[in-house]
Amino acid sequence: MNAINYKHLHYFWVVAKSGGIGRASERLHLTPQTISGQIALFEDVLGYPLFNRVGRRLELNDAGRVVLSYADEIFTIGEELQEVLRSRPDGLPLQFRVGVADAVPKAIAYLLLEPSMELPDSLRIVCREGKLNDLLADLAIHRLDIVIADSPMPANIDVRGYNHLLGECSVSFFAAPELAKQYKKGFPKSLDGAPFLMAGEDAAVRPRLMRWFEKERVHPRIVGEFDDGALLQAFGEAGKGIFAAPSAVADQICKQSGVTELGRTNLVTEQFYAISVERQLTHPAVVAISSAARESLIR
Repeated sequence: MNAINYKHLHYFWVVAKSGGIGRASERLHLTPQTISGQIALFEDVLGYPLFNRVGRRLELNDAGRVVLSYADEIFTIGEELQEVLRSRPDGLPLQFRVGVADAVPKAIAYLLLEPSMELPDSLRIVCREGKLNDLLADLAIHRLDIVIADSPMPANIDVRGYNHLLGECSVSFFAAPELAKQYKKGFPKSLDGAPFLMAGEDAAVRPRLMRWFEKERVHPRIVGEFDDGALLQAFGEAGKGIFAAPSAVADQICKQSGVTELGRTNLVTEQFYAISVERQLTHPAVVAISSAARESLIR
């Protein structure tokens, strides 16, 4: 296969995004015949047709959809580069690209990331949230500098990476005021039969909570399970059940959500990691996070 001509790729991308050659010609200021010829050359180079002709319209076929997915990434990154250059003409800002696993509570993510914003050098933080496996895939191809997670990198993931423990803290239990009045007295025995909002299966704290419940011989009534910690907290704020969260951010959770802390246990801890492709943490933002986490999380 010959090398891809990126001008041809761009013509294809504009046609696919515009919905046809006519509209693409207006955007590119080229004649429809020129664009049509360039698309045909691009298809010859790839060895696959990219469109099906339906009447006067062009519709992407399977090969076209694959090419479009890559073109989207290529030209989106190009637009980001242009935006960076426009916003910082006298020099590039230091970018800090961080992925946050969706099992990590938002308050903890902010607590960990906030020190990076205090660096004396100009810094632009780019946050991505998602499933840990997806974020690790982006880390492997250097689209992210680090991934913040509530567990080490899974052993079955074929990514060369290193786990850096940022810190750990105990777990607290929260409920809306009316629910708290009912279940705060006698904690933790009061949790027996209480409505409970449980973290999803991907959350590392879930099996620890389950073991602690068994040890304490309490059996909360699980009324909901949530992969997203923010959604879980929203249900808790609405009084739908008791929920657990890191004690390190107990004050923030109570203040922001108007909930009450029922109690806490040191027998269940949450751990937070920075996962990187480097054995040593060298990015100045990551170094700042690591140093601050030792003070803010160990409690």
